[in-house]
Amino acid sequence: MYFKKFVSLFVALVISASAVITAFARPDSDKDQRRKQVFEPLNIAVLIQDDLVSQVANEIGVTRDFVRSLPQGSRVMVGYITSGSLQVRQPFTTDLDKAARSLRIPTASRASSPFNPYVEVIEALKKFDPAWSNNTVLLISDGLDTSRGFDSTAAGNTLDLHRAIDLANKRQVSVFTFYAPSVGLTSFNRVAASYGQSSLNRLANSTGGKAFFQGTSGFVTFDSYFNRLREALNRQYARAS
Repeated sequence: MYFKKFVSLFVALVISASAVITAFARPDSDKDQRRKQVFEPLNIAVLIQDDLVSQVANEIGVTRDFVRSLPQGSRVMVGYITSGSLQVRQPFTTDLDKAARSLRIPTASRASSPFNPYVEVIEALKKFDPAWSNNTVLLISDGLDTSRGFDSTAAGNTLDLHRAIDLANKRQVSVFTFYAPSVGLTSFNRVAASYGQSSLNRLANSTGGKAFFQGTSGFVTFDSYFNRLREALNRQYARAS
């Protein structure tokens, strides 16, 4: 009899503890779920520099997940900055799965190195309809432009960078940037990496976006970048509404 009472009491305690744990866990779970959602439809061009290091291939899956997670009504364009041109893999579409499937692994080859990323950013900005609102570019790049020299005044503050900033503001497009090293200078030269990050930061801050990077020695994963990007987008459009 005493054993049965003990077992019943033990079971009751376990059930109560589980209920308490669930009650405390649910808010965190809800918070995590909200971090994985963009609340308002947006028009976004995802631009990837084609000569980024091979590790970026591991992040294409999470990039596809981000595209598929966008709210219905969003428009997505996918383009690759490669060999001095913008390769549009998918023009703006509301078919999020189709846009996600158009993403491919970067070539990770110097043969695909662009003249500089900002000329192609300008080309992408021209593809936004002037009548649209909630316009965004996600630029995944090393940010380095050495077309006019390699020093703090030239590589970190170029004419094409300023042209991209001016056009983004004119078209009301916020530019968000993810830093990743290329197979060129930024994969082994920390000064080059810092110049590239400085340019990406200038582009983002000057257009109402945000730059994401994890130091000059490379990166680990885009997971945290995408979580913070969603939060930034939600804050931005909350202020605009």
